[in-house]
Amino acid sequence: MTSKPTLLLALALAAGLNAADYPQWGGGNTRNMISDEKGLPIDIDPGKKYGPRAAPKMAGRLRPNAEEANKAAGAEDIDMSTTKNCLWVAKLGSQTYGTPVIANGQVYVGTNNESPRDGKHTGDRGIVMVFDEYTGEFKWQLVSPKMGTGKVNDWEYLGICASPTIVGDKAYVPGNRCQIICMDVNGLSNGNQGMQDEAAFMAPLDKDGKATAPIEPGKTDADILWVYDMYKELGVFQHNATSGFPLVLDGKVFVPTCNGVDWTHTNIPAPNSPSFIMLDAESGELLGEQDSVASQRVLHCSWSSPNYIEAGGKKQIIFAAGDGWVYSLAPETKKNDEDLDILVEHWRYDANPPEYRTNSAGEPIKYVEYDGPSEIIATPTIADGLIYVPIGQDPEHGEGLGMLSCIDPATASGDISGKALWTFKGIERSISTPAVKDGLVYAADYTGRVFCLDAKTGEQYWMFDTKGHIWASPLVADGKVWIGNEEGELFILAEGRELKEIKTIEFPSSLLSSVVAANGAVYVTTHTHLYCFKEGAKPAAE
Repeated sequence: MTSKPTLLLALALAAGLNAADYPQWGGGNTRNMISDEKGLPIDIDPGKKYGPRAAPKMAGRLRPNAEEANKAAGAEDIDMSTTKNCLWVAKLGSQTYGTPVIANGQVYVGTNNESPRDGKHTGDRGIVMVFDEYTGEFKWQLVSPKMGTGKVNDWEYLGICASPTIVGDKAYVPGNRCQIICMDVNGLSNGNQGMQDEAAFMAPLDKDGKATAPIEPGKTDADILWVYDMYKELGVFQHNATSGFPLVLDGKVFVPTCNGVDWTHTNIPAPNSPSFIMLDAESGELLGEQDSVASQRVLHCSWSSPNYIEAGGKKQIIFAAGDGWVYSLAPETKKNDEDLDILVEHWRYDANPPEYRTNSAGEPIKYVEYDGPSEIIATPTIADGLIYVPIGQDPEHGEGLGMLSCIDPATASGDISGKALWTFKGIERSISTPAVKDGLVYAADYTGRVFCLDAKTGEQYWMFDTKGHIWASPLVADGKVWIGNEEGELFILAEGRELKEIKTIEFPSSLLSSVVAANGAVYVTTHTHLYCFKEGAKPAAE
């Protein structure tokens, strides 16, 4: 249980002043992280943690332990009296990569199980936690045991790296064991809908991938409607983790499969399995798949989230793949020679310039080299009819050459490699999704730099060095650019062609997830905590 706001503040939030939910990665199907929210607080403080000797006095006596004191104070190991403009704080696991989404009064975030919410679920698990938007109260969670095939497929303690896409009363999320999971947003509070074997789903797997003793679901467990298992159904070889926020459009779910290389980073165990699929949103039935071209030449893994644009009279699903190419696919299929339903391709673009793939002697440059090719992990951004996409690698691989491309999908057809409107090579490897507003592109690289570019020409207006690695993507909201880094620093910069640093706020752990604004509040996610900041917010204890 987290800090409860005053009644008036809760009602103001519920009424939705400047209200807009944030129901999926990027806010909408274009994945352009801009917000119309106004009056967002910048004078914020995440506060201090309680220590074992710092438990507050309650009812005239010292509480026996800090845990009891935290609960009594309404904060989960954060002393709320030391925060500023903080509505509530929720404790997450020990590693959190999922950016929160907010819809219909609930906040969802992917994390791990190192701070268990339920005593019957212990050990390494993938978790999606769900909180009340106005109070931060924990409501329910998805619990997914490990895959059971080793860390090359399901790396220890990564948890669930994405957060759900919310559409109506359903939440769609990639689980940690190569599955796409559809859940009832109400949890089990309205009964068990859909599949009835959650007990088997939550059971830990043995070394052969078989469920052990079932764990009966309780009131805070997820109500799973359906599960599509890409490992079992398609033979996908997931590399390290499942990620990529689902795109839900016209009753269909579009997701990457996360097919990738093995532990040597040189072999592709499943070259004929698809890198991208289309499912029925109601049943989870497989409706179509990309041909295996992206899997056959995958460099590492396909983790990028898809998005959507209608351009040139065509419906285009944009998928950035693990081979470093961008694909435009139609939400329709045709049969191939093997009688498989293959997604129709409009065009493709190699986001790596030729000199990143081969040297002057015409020899291939190794993927592991600083100046070698990269996959695409960031989500391409769609704004004003154009697509902006950077290349990058798993942060574990370090820094290296990058490039940001601007593509016009309206005129594209076939292989359009080398035909971008412009490219920018001043950026290094990036896993950050650009934000585009008022003719300006805000993009970050893993090195820790934030760039402001002209959206039409790629001209650089400014560069700001955070001096810490950046995993997160910039949010443009309330006239400001918000972005955090690995050092736990949140930077607030002025939106516009002139560089102006407004404020830097230090948090107690890394900021690897992106800042989100919704319904007048700012959400900041560290490795271990989720903070909800609201102008004028005061804990009830005050």
